[in-house]
Amino acid sequence: MGYRTLRECVDALAATGQIVCIEEPVDARLEAAEIHRRVYQAGGPAIYFANIVGCRFPMVSNLFGTIGRARYLFRDTLNAVRRLVELKADSAAFWKQPTRYLPAGRLALAMRPRQVRTGPILANQTTIGQLPQQVSWPDDGGAFITLPQVYTEHADHPGLGRSNLGMYRVQLSGGQYKPDHEVGLHYQIHRTIGVHHEAALRRGVPFRVNVFVGGPPAMMLAAVMPLPENVSELAFAGALGGHRVPMIVRDGELAIHAQTDFCITGVVDPERRLPEGPFGDHLGYYSLTHDFPVLRVENVYHRDGAIWPFTVVGRPPQEDTIFGRLIHEITGPLIPTVIPGVHAVHAVDAAGVHPLLLAIGSERYTPHGEVTRPQELLTQANAILGQGQLSLAKYLWLAAKGDDPQLDIHDVSAFLQHVLARVEWGRDLHFHTCTTMDTLDYSGTGLNEGSKLVIAAVGAPRRELATQLPSEMRLPEEFRNPHLVLPGLIVLEGPPCDDDRQRQLELLERLCSELDETDVQARGVALVVVVDNSEFAARTVNNFLWVTFTRSNPALDVHGAGAFVADKHWGCRGPLVIDARSKPHHAPPLVPDPEVTRRVDRLAARGGPLHGIL
Repeated sequence: MGYRTLRECVDALAATGQIVCIEEPVDARLEAAEIHRRVYQAGGPAIYFANIVGCRFPMVSNLFGTIGRARYLFRDTLNAVRRLVELKADSAAFWKQPTRYLPAGRLALAMRPRQVRTGPILANQTTIGQLPQQVSWPDDGGAFITLPQVYTEHADHPGLGRSNLGMYRVQLSGGQYKPDHEVGLHYQIHRTIGVHHEAALRRGVPFRVNVFVGGPPAMMLAAVMPLPENVSELAFAGALGGHRVPMIVRDGELAIHAQTDFCITGVVDPERRLPEGPFGDHLGYYSLTHDFPVLRVENVYHRDGAIWPFTVVGRPPQEDTIFGRLIHEITGPLIPTVIPGVHAVHAVDAAGVHPLLLAIGSERYTPHGEVTRPQELLTQANAILGQGQLSLAKYLWLAAKGDDPQLDIHDVSAFLQHVLARVEWGRDLHFHTCTTMDTLDYSGTGLNEGSKLVIAAVGAPRRELATQLPSEMRLPEEFRNPHLVLPGLIVLEGPPCDDDRQRQLELLERLCSELDETDVQARGVALVVVVDNSEFAARTVNNFLWVTFTRSNPALDVHGAGAFVADKHWGCRGPLVIDARSKPHHAPPLVPDPEVTRRVDRLAARGGPLHGIL
């Protein structure tokens, strides 16, 4: 039941024709990543790189590249894990259908990690420089581990039970790191590793960190699961893998996963932080260079026949999109138990995940009367923004289930139209200013600094959304090329944005004034988004989502026709206007190296290993 090693997983994929082996030499710098991205976009198989230039270790990627393959990897346990989650949401369900939940009960026995004294991972030692030096994007600051499992324990509660296994990127080379002796640890706000780090500093004890690379796929998925701080990812990995996770526990040392392929052990230097990055990240831009903790490397272990797994992040969708889908399939039933009244929450992958959340809730405050304005939805919005990684959300759109019980939260186009038809811009905008923002989002006022906007809509439709551009709409001469993306939603081009904030505000005020004077909202226009390239933004809904929600900071970039402030509440008569142009302080977007692209094209030519896949 389940895979105990990465090699078992790779062999199973090979036996079922779900992996392609590339024997030709492949460079870990840019080329492997380009191959991965192209194969993923084509919906292709997992990829085994047998011959990495200048490195003796093979690499594998795209293991989770399709939802079908991801489900296949956990085919023996996935349904039972879902049953465990159902029982967590409703323990009484067991007595209603005990036979349905018996497999889940057996699987629960696998959730306790197993302590061992040694294991395959301790067979060999190497150095950081001999590991695969994978670089994904041309301007990355060095080589990174992109599927790390970073293991830490809480200084106040040491041991496996309160440990944390997280996927926090690790920079292996470049920058100011001492080769073979130091690596960089990047972790964002609201991560459990930060809690562990703070506890170690407070107690004055060394903060030890082990970085696992490889091992069974259950450990990789466990590292990205949004679990509560007091729940160990090792327990989840045991359930999903179908067996207890073997951890090497020895006096004075941090535990090591016995079946992982590689393990870097070390201590975080309490006195030093070094520039980490840049790194091409999952919003589709580079995360820039900032000071982050430094891990002093003590040992680099690897098992016999070790395989180095990796992934590539960038503008979604990428392989991590599948992680998100799988996590939602597993944890979806828990949402109503964690946040009463909330039926579903969707972090929109196409918008970069954290920039945009959609949610469906219930309005139960007036059960015997007509609900004419958001009430309980606003309470639920605060609860959502107080939940773990959901707290990093920048835009949160909420709808009431009673207005359309069939509304599908994953049909983003339909959801946006549902809200736009009902929203009252003078009342239904709720800003959180001078607050935290996702570390990777550069639309804010500084690192981790920005704002949030809650848009909640309830009741019958207030307007019929326009299905074509209103002929009466006038635009200032600086704005042009309007396109209808969805009914009621227009994008148009504005002049390039510069550092003259006052000038930019005056331009947008003129636009809002024209929209107000021509009363385009009465003609069904509810939202206008200003972009750099309106044809690109309107070409697909995914383009619109990516541009709009990654390139705007609500408190600075949301405007509106007929704007006003009443009792410190900002609103507008409408339509709402979002400035989603690239700003001078934004991070640059990710662009592949054209020469590397041409090399990969040759692998896809007739006779090449990727022919018929790309």
